[in-house]
Amino acid sequence: MTLIKSISGIRGTIGGKVGEGLSPLDIVKFASAYGTWLQEENNAKKLTLVVGRDARISGSIVNSLVIASLRSLGINVIDLGLSTTPTVEMAVMMEKAHGGIIITASHNPKEWNALKLLNGKGEFISGAEGERVLDIAEREAFHFADVDSLGKLTQNNEYIQKHIDAVLGLPYVDTKAIAEADFSIIVDAVNSTGGIAVPLLLDALGVKKVTGIHCEPTGVFAHNPEPLPAHLKDLSQAIIEHGADLGITVDPDVDRLAMVCEDGTMFGEEYTLVAVADYVLSKKGGATVSNLSSTRALRDVTEKHGHQYYASAVGEVNVVEKMKAVNAVIGGEGNGGVILPELHYGRDALVGIALFLTHLANTKLKATELRDSYPKYTISKNKIQLTPETNVDQILVKMADRYSKQEVDSTDGVKIYFEKEWVHLRKSNTEPIIRIYAESENDVKADQLAKNIMAEIETILS
Repeated sequence: MTLIKSISGIRGTIGGKVGEGLSPLDIVKFASAYGTWLQEENNAKKLTLVVGRDARISGSIVNSLVIASLRSLGINVIDLGLSTTPTVEMAVMMEKAHGGIIITASHNPKEWNALKLLNGKGEFISGAEGERVLDIAEREAFHFADVDSLGKLTQNNEYIQKHIDAVLGLPYVDTKAIAEADFSIIVDAVNSTGGIAVPLLLDALGVKKVTGIHCEPTGVFAHNPEPLPAHLKDLSQAIIEHGADLGITVDPDVDRLAMVCEDGTMFGEEYTLVAVADYVLSKKGGATVSNLSSTRALRDVTEKHGHQYYASAVGEVNVVEKMKAVNAVIGGEGNGGVILPELHYGRDALVGIALFLTHLANTKLKATELRDSYPKYTISKNKIQLTPETNVDQILVKMADRYSKQEVDSTDGVKIYFEKEWVHLRKSNTEPIIRIYAESENDVKADQLAKNIMAEIETILS
């Protein structure tokens, strides 16, 4: 059993002893700490929070515990029921709520669940704010309301449609072009809430030929829920069998988006943001942002349009912070996360789908042809196992010093640039390892670059 408490929330496996898995007592304790923190932040007892969940088997139980804890503090709760992460984020904004909790373990397997915490802007809370929540939880510094002051519960199942309506209202979304393209699309929603939201969106966009696989929101995932090539064989096969133009897949909470081409090959999760940014930049100039471990292709496309690319530390909170600082028109992460500030500051697969389909329709290209129009890079992902006694920071300093004649970014670990290649070294916050990501023009070169860097680290360790 696993329980991980971090500044971004609490996640763990269902079952086990208190403090070892995500037990009911841990859920109540953490939800109460978050509610207490918000009451302190707002200097008020009567707040309104939004709660929504993905379709995990444990979701309804966790949902009930979270809502009961918040109401016991005197907080009013708007329960969206089955929803998506970006939908909850938008509901917080639209309701002018004080915050929100998304009950989802994102791409983790079915035995996991988690509480993701939002501020009053519908964005993930900061590291400093997360530390305060953890401190309140540790001290159990809660003060529950008396019987006459308990929070009220309102249920609202309209927000997925409101989210879709907001996407359709964007100036970049061309429903006429999408409808005229007459796309045939296969959707794999990995048995979660994407099976509700994505077909509704496609219908609203004018797509008439939609076939769903694994779209029943049972929470019994038909395959590993992370949208990686090894897990999308059913989708690839369905595309070939139906002669479809495109495959669309999302993770269980619908903030990550991956496309599969008409021949069953991957468009590439890293390239979801690249394609969407290319389209947005053709309509509105400005900066772009992705994290340091994302493909260089976004930088190339941004510079092709005559604009500036910026890199942030890894993590959605850091991407959003950098996007605000440079007034970026679009940004996100290489895991298929698209952030369009004109809608909201959060990764959103629904807006990603609408923008991608508009782009594909306007170019009149096949998905493979659109993919081939972008710079071709491959990322090799590796790690070096260390002992708990190893001074990881010292290793990173030495590597940065060795490559001081290259362009080096030390914002988050050490990233070293070599012409069109790069390598990114980061230490894990949860285990004694160094992650080594390397990107080059093909698998062989990316793997070799990673191996060379790993060999150098081994010499430092010896």
